[in-house]
Amino acid sequence: MRILHTSDWHLGRSFHGASLLAAQREFVDRLIDTIETEAVELLLVSGDVYDRALPGVDAVQLFDESLVRLRATGVQMVITSGNHDSALRLGFGSALLEHAGLHLRTSLADIDRPAVFGRDGYSVAVYGLPYLEPRMVADALDVTAPGHPPVVEAALQKVRGDLAARRDAAGTPVHGIVLAHVFAAGGAASDSERELSIGGLDIVPTSYFSDFTYAALGHLHGRQKLAEHIRYSGSPIPYSFSEAGHRKGAWLLDIGPDGLGEVRGIDWPAAKELRILKGRIDDLLTDPAHASAQDAWCQVTLTDTHRPAGAMERLRARFPDTLVLNFEPEDRAEDPHHSYADRLAAAASPVEVCAGFVDHVRLRPLNDAEEVLVASVLEQVKSEKVQA
Repeated sequence: MRILHTSDWHLGRSFHGASLLAAQREFVDRLIDTIETEAVELLLVSGDVYDRALPGVDAVQLFDESLVRLRATGVQMVITSGNHDSALRLGFGSALLEHAGLHLRTSLADIDRPAVFGRDGYSVAVYGLPYLEPRMVADALDVTAPGHPPVVEAALQKVRGDLAARRDAAGTPVHGIVLAHVFAAGGAASDSERELSIGGLDIVPTSYFSDFTYAALGHLHGRQKLAEHIRYSGSPIPYSFSEAGHRKGAWLLDIGPDGLGEVRGIDWPAAKELRILKGRIDDLLTDPAHASAQDAWCQVTLTDTHRPAGAMERLRARFPDTLVLNFEPEDRAEDPHHSYADRLAAAASPVEVCAGFVDHVRLRPLNDAEEVLVASVLEQVKSEKVQA
């Protein structure tokens, strides 16, 4: 049986204010092409189909269109909800959709009810764990300890119980796959994931998944292998500049009578790259080495001593899709013994007070024209006060 493991579609997400709808449509095209080219029989989506609990109309429409196109290929699907999804909304109509080959697992009641796929000489039982918010499910799982690990372990115990019963009743091997939307120990995070909890209480040991044939994990956006049979597919497209070095795609795996076979990565290169640029503005605007960034989404960090005037406008003249601008002067060291308050106390005139404030906020001193303007305004205020 050939299976494709994906997760974290985040339909409806924007990227620093830029719409990603076109990029997400392109991802769906690549997904369907992969399913057809690789003869995929089962598609897994390990949570975060949408980017928010109340997705926009465009995101819902894209998901609806995608499901119709996916089913037209003949592929079966198992989809779980993540911490960004509304489990209730995503799971609407699940009982009816199951007859159409779409198996939605978004409720606690369904964690030990697998989608079972029979093959010649073996079967595959796919269990979907939706994102489990500890405060909401602890009582139902009879868990008293805090954090995600206890509730995930309790849920997996239910899965193990069902899987063991199926294996005892079957005359042929039953291979268990589990989908889980968790932060597993050893996983590398990026800036675009929403933190599940504070203080490390969200980290789930990988040993929890050691006795399954394959664990299809979601939540972390980098594609990564924690063990041969425990993997994150990552998000299909980048959602933060911290993912600029990621290879986006999915995992393609084969399961046969003897269990897990080959697992290989499927790459889906983005049509629009992410580039992180750093340097002085004049160098960035003239260096031919940065030509490839002209068609990319850019995060720029300027290192000029003073913040250049009109920096964003100047950068976008060469790099139109500059989305993030930072300023880290290389040779502007602040004296720790000379704070902003000290500078104000040492100011000899109102002009110096204003100049110090502008420099502190803008990280660039007043130029001659600006200093003349400030002096003129202050003089006008002073004269109006005298007249009053």
